[in-house]
Amino acid sequence: MSYVNRVGEEISPSESLIASRVTEYRDRVRWGPIVSGVLVALATQLILSSFFSALGAGRIADSLAPRTVAPTIISNVGIWSTIALLLSLFIGAWITTRACGPMHRDTAILNGAILWATTLALSSFLLANGVWGAFGVVAYNAAQVINQLQQQGNVIAPNAPILTAEQTRDVAAATSRTLWFYVFGSLLGLLTALVGAVAGARTTSRTNNYNS
Repeated sequence: MSYVNRVGEEISPSESLIASRVTEYRDRVRWGPIVSGVLVALATQLILSSFFSALGAGRIADSLAPRTVAPTIISNVGIWSTIALLLSLFIGAWITTRACGPMHRDTAILNGAILWATTLALSSFLLANGVWGAFGVVAYNAAQVINQLQQQGNVIAPNAPILTAEQTRDVAAATSRTLWFYVFGSLLGLLTALVGAVAGARTTSRTNNYNS
């Protein structure tokens, strides 16, 4: 006895199974949500940094001893601006993965890392072109150290050396601290972006992927 399949009864996988297999090979990098997250992160960073800088400048203006309190206030503004950067990266990464469809955690981490790198590159570009972000306050602090050292004592003649050996060491130490602060702040920002991306990701079970 032989069995023959009738026409129209070919055994084939369901359409949902085929669709799920096809979607496994799509691009894991979602540039649309990443761009949206970067814009949100930059806007949040600039607003919060400007807010903290305005508070610091207001305290210096209202102080009876502005030269005495200025270094402390500028240092506090730098710390709060760093917190603003971390908060903006968390919000931007959360927006990125929330704007995407369901994804696995490793995909969310990948997109969060790309958002962090893009935000860091754009922030450095804006800083180089005179737009102060969170790291702009740190650069401003280093510039203030140089200006204070140059203005110590009497007026320096145009042809005289600008900095003494001791002042050069002070500037180098301040620059080193600023760069180390930048490195650790960037790595901490990466961690914050990854946490925000994982927090905003919408994951689904394997069963839902096959039955959707």
